[in-house]
Amino acid sequence: MIDLYTFTTPNGRKASIMLEEVELPYNVHKIDITKQEQFTPEYITINPNSKIPAIVDQETGITVFESGAILIYLAEKTGKLLPTDQKGRFQVLEWLMFQMGGVGPMFGQLNHFKKFASEKIPYAIERYEKETLRIYGVLDKQLADNEFISGDYSIADVATYPWVAIYQMQGLTLDNHPNLKRWVETVQQRPAVQRGMNVP
Repeated sequence: MIDLYTFTTPNGRKASIMLEEVELPYNVHKIDITKQEQFTPEYITINPNSKIPAIVDQETGITVFESGAILIYLAEKTGKLLPTDQKGRFQVLEWLMFQMGGVGPMFGQLNHFKKFASEKIPYAIERYEKETLRIYGVLDKQLADNEFISGDYSIADVATYPWVAIYQMQGLTLDNHPNLKRWVETVQQRPAVQRGMNVP
């Protein structure tokens, strides 16, 4: 059994989608970040960085925070969604790192400045929207010759999908990135993805 500490964010949904995909039983512990619950002493013992998601594997006693690390841990635990051959493994890991270092931070900043900032700063909105669209282009090119980001469905797709899926909320369109749009439509049909996107 896995204890999942999460909330309704793209990063949180990476972990719930992954747990659904690998079919591990899990308990959901909602950490309401709008109420600052991530800063409680109890949660800080699980994740010293006070972010969601985090997991505790009751079977091994191992605690893992950072969504990318969680995906790798669950993939290795179950032998699913991460190739074991060196070439295939690193092709998936490089796109996972692309999500962690590019997609998440840039899309997240766009969300913040477009939706949540108390002051609308045109420079910031323009900067992060431009970078988001550039990243759309990188993904669109990669998906031109691949059904999924690294060929076969993998943790790279699990990590990236929740961030791209919010494009309408960001006031964007995928119409100029047909391969990326096709990928979103394909991934969103997966039952495990649909279940994971509804957690918590």
